[in-house]
Amino acid sequence: MDMAQVKRNLPAMRSIAKRSAAAGILLFTLSACERRADSGAVTGGTIVVAVAADVDALIPPLVGSIQGRQVSDLIFDRLADIGDSLNTTGDYGFRPRLAERWTWSSDSLRITFSLNPLARWHDGRAVTARDVRFTHQLFQDPEVAAPLAALLANIDSVSAPDSLTAIFWFRSRSPRQFFDAVYNLLIVPEHLLGNAPRAQLRGTAFARSPVGSGRFRFARWQPAVSLEVVADTNNYAGRPNIDRVIWTVSPDFTTASTKLLAGEADAFDAVRPEMIREIQKNPALTLVTYPSLDYGFLQFNLRDPRRRATPHPLFGDRQVRVAISQALDRASLVRNVFDTLAVVAIGPTVRGYMGADPDLPQIPYDSAAANRLLDSLGWTRGANGMRARGGRPLAFSLVTPTSSRNRGRMAVLIQEQLRALGVAVEIESLDNAAFLTKMKDRSFDAALGGWRLDPAPGIRQTWGSAGSRAPGGTNFGSYESPEFDLHVDSALSAMDPVRAHAHMRRAYEVIIRDAPAVWLYEPLAMLALHSRIRPTVLRRDAWWAHIADWTIDPDARLPRDNIGLTPTQ
Repeated sequence: MDMAQVKRNLPAMRSIAKRSAAAGILLFTLSACERRADSGAVTGGTIVVAVAADVDALIPPLVGSIQGRQVSDLIFDRLADIGDSLNTTGDYGFRPRLAERWTWSSDSLRITFSLNPLARWHDGRAVTARDVRFTHQLFQDPEVAAPLAALLANIDSVSAPDSLTAIFWFRSRSPRQFFDAVYNLLIVPEHLLGNAPRAQLRGTAFARSPVGSGRFRFARWQPAVSLEVVADTNNYAGRPNIDRVIWTVSPDFTTASTKLLAGEADAFDAVRPEMIREIQKNPALTLVTYPSLDYGFLQFNLRDPRRRATPHPLFGDRQVRVAISQALDRASLVRNVFDTLAVVAIGPTVRGYMGADPDLPQIPYDSAAANRLLDSLGWTRGANGMRARGGRPLAFSLVTPTSSRNRGRMAVLIQEQLRALGVAVEIESLDNAAFLTKMKDRSFDAALGGWRLDPAPGIRQTWGSAGSRAPGGTNFGSYESPEFDLHVDSALSAMDPVRAHAHMRRAYEVIIRDAPAVWLYEPLAMLALHSRIRPTVLRRDAWWAHIADWTIDPDARLPRDNIGLTPTQ
């Protein structure tokens, strides 16, 4: 990227950022202040995180779940860490990590990273530029089918002229070149994965006992029960303040939340409205709220699950999707499930993102129009009030994960609202692993999905054509629109922020019009913590980003904090 051009554009970028931030601030109010650790705080202690689903993978290119990301972010390192402002333009705010410095070429098509010579893998081997090059190749290999591969498309290649120099070569200039090079690439060791069959990484010993370079090292994993990481006491970036982090896995939301309220866990990031009163009454707990990067949606599968080459018999028709969108009272759905702790979503995005203006045109709630549209399409009501055409009932299955109580409740409300339209919905509740398998296999009619976005609009892989066709792509509903793709690509490559904003807005308008999903809710993020924990800043994209710098009040240690560290494997 031409850094001089970026500097010239900074006033416009800041103006857009300020307007976006202001819109986000108006929506949310902090219910608790984030406390910073005292400089003289004592290190040590354990933090137990309650989760309602296990990690999906521990090898970074394979990670697709929030739980997997929480763990891998602590075990592995990036070349540089994004700043707390989440700026994605140029390299402003990014902090050195594996790379201690970097330089741009004069044509902005090359970034040279100089690695920290002290960086070591947890087995003692030095981290080298060959590891960086290998990691990029692994993410881009079709046999690996990395979910985030589409986000790295602008990186042509990575070279390693010597052990401490990694050079990223780009296909074109982009405001997000630096972000592309560092944010999604958690570096992995070539000496442990280089000979592993690319299509069988999940079956390797490394997949069960990973070795990283982060400030925490892997200790143990009992699938569906718990996972533990411990402080890497000699880490090149400094010893973590916390001795260990344990994720305790529950089969569902209720069990996970009960662990928090019963004192068996210290942190829980899936707080729901009905829990707030109990948390506020409990002197041992603190509730912290902050703007999220999450949104939820009802996703239609546009392809027949049984014959992928043909359109879905119902949702292949845009007009049927529009009728269902019109029939759903989204404001009522959000109010009933979240009370005041969420707002109606405005698209596959969140307020404050580039192009995501609150006034984006929506398909309005209009049950009368929905009925007229289905009537015109030949979907007529029978004696029981339900619709059919040519002997085929207007019915579909809606899958939802048991790990999300909110989605389960919303599924029931959607079922009720669509019954009034004459549409029969069968709810299929699945555990998280089965739900993800259905999504990846595209073997569903409709699903209640949710995404946590990256700081830059992560829309190519989830809604773009590349995410539909590429192995490992996360466009599970197979929505494909050349017009949408064109505007997204233009927005992400535009050097002029005003032009980028206009293209992204147009992309949102196109996808909202095409209705591959019903955009349901944008929740307020809430994290419940034990009051003995002293957190630092909670980053919007990853509350756990600074957990190594958190501290625990030494006068409020629990018995489990005093037991010896588990040996690493």
